[in-house]
Amino acid sequence: MHANKEQSADERFMRRALQLARKGAGSVSPNPLVGAVIVKDGRIIAEGWHRRYGENHAEINAIHSATESIEGATFYVTLEPCSHHGHTPPCADALVAARPARVVIGTTDPNPLVCGRGIEILQRAGIQTDVGILEQDCIEINRFFFKYIRTGLPYVTLKFAQSLDGRIATSAGDSRWISSPKSLRFAHQLRAVHDAVLVGAGTIINDNPKLTCRLVRGRDPIRIVLDSHLRLSLDAQIFTDAKKTIVACTGRAPNEKKRALEKQGVEILSVRQDPQGRVSLPALLRKLGEREISSILVEGGAGVATAFLRENLADRLVVIVAPKIIGQGINAIENLGIEKIEDVRRFSFGKITRSGDDLIFDIRFSKEKPANPSRKL
Repeated sequence: MHANKEQSADERFMRRALQLARKGAGSVSPNPLVGAVIVKDGRIIAEGWHRRYGENHAEINAIHSATESIEGATFYVTLEPCSHHGHTPPCADALVAARPARVVIGTTDPNPLVCGRGIEILQRAGIQTDVGILEQDCIEINRFFFKYIRTGLPYVTLKFAQSLDGRIATSAGDSRWISSPKSLRFAHQLRAVHDAVLVGAGTIINDNPKLTCRLVRGRDPIRIVLDSHLRLSLDAQIFTDAKKTIVACTGRAPNEKKRALEKQGVEILSVRQDPQGRVSLPALLRKLGEREISSILVEGGAGVATAFLRENLADRLVVIVAPKIIGQGINAIENLGIEKIEDVRRFSFGKITRSGDDLIFDIRFSKEKPANPSRKL
């Protein structure tokens, strides 16, 4: 009975730490989201979260905010305390100096510089250390960081809004607006928590978007445009508003156009071409990862979305479905070259939510193929 009560208390305080961790979304990349809660005699005496990249980590902020001595308290933190010197000293050492009786950790840190060493430091100092409270929730909030730290590649979210019959625009190319105003705000929230937003040149030509998160509070993402041969006009909004923009092109793009864009503050990223003469997406993701871009929101259009799916580069799909029928129009996804059901791209539903009149499907990529049902008969 006592163990169940302790488990319940641990989960309650870890949930609070998770709430705090989410406050850093959009500000800490490429670092992880981390929240911390310090509890003494059943009372929260301190809280903290990682507020901004390069600044104090959650543990240090919690220690600094304590209203009384931490010695003998229980320290809850969503991710294993760091054990190395980066922009700040090791958090594990700070915890040892503070002398809590117990440290409860949501999940271990996959960073090779940490990866169990923080836990080892605490245990070696005689501090009771428990790991794995609400572990899946603690992993989930850091899905960007976990992929990036393990692979060096950004986490890719593919987002599009479509009609009930799978169209993203009419046959004349009109797409404003398929989704509801509430869904548009949600799309801007997605932008605010990703490091970058990526579109193809066609989207810039057709819509001339700003690609900012102006409908919500938060920092604007880096804008990335795929323009293999630099055919876009210098007058496009994303080239004239002084916000960070990267244009990915191939070596065949004209140098004169490169220089003209660079004069306007645009970064030109030359990427090797694929067999079709377009920017190689795997090579682009590797280069963006080297620039510490740990998450990308791909907003299309259809050709770009199809290319990411064809090459199995999407980690997550966010599909906004509006209760509208368009009929003949532009498909959300083009031909993937799939002829057999067993070869389809497989995803698993994360959650489905209502947004105004729309439904939002949050879907995760799955690399596992289910067993053929016919073999079970």
